Amino acid sequence: MADESEGARDLKVDTDNLYREEVFTDLGAGTIRRLTPVLPDGSADSSRQTAYMGQAQVVSAMGPLPLQFQLEADSLDGAIERFPAAAEQAVKRMLDEIRELQRQQASQIVVPGAGGGLPPGMPGGGGGIKLR
Repeated sequence: MADESEGARDLKVDTDNLYREEVFTDLGAGTIRRLTPVLPDGSADSSRQTAYMGQAQVVSAMGPLPLQFQLEADSLDGAIERFPAAAEQAVKRMLDEIRELQRQQASQIVVPGAGGGLPPGMPGGGGGIKLR
């Protein structure tokens, strides 16, 4: 308990990396976040570039999956224009990652008694069944 509160005291806001966030949405396809760099007093920091992030959801059999992706743009108009292609690329990356995880899972070799199941001492490990 004491360790948790000590960790919270170590949290600091990085005053060299502050952004003002504005959200734009069409209430349908998705959301664009404009992140404008600011100084600690809240004024614009012209030494850094404004960033644009896209957000959307993909409907799956397990429910909606959130997507977040960077939009390479210099303006809101540019971010809106690039949104569809960037969202499509984010979906492709997500599907590639899912396929890779499935491939890794399928390639695991299961060896009886070699672990990989429940931790030691946990009931229900399957080792209690004996045939006579």
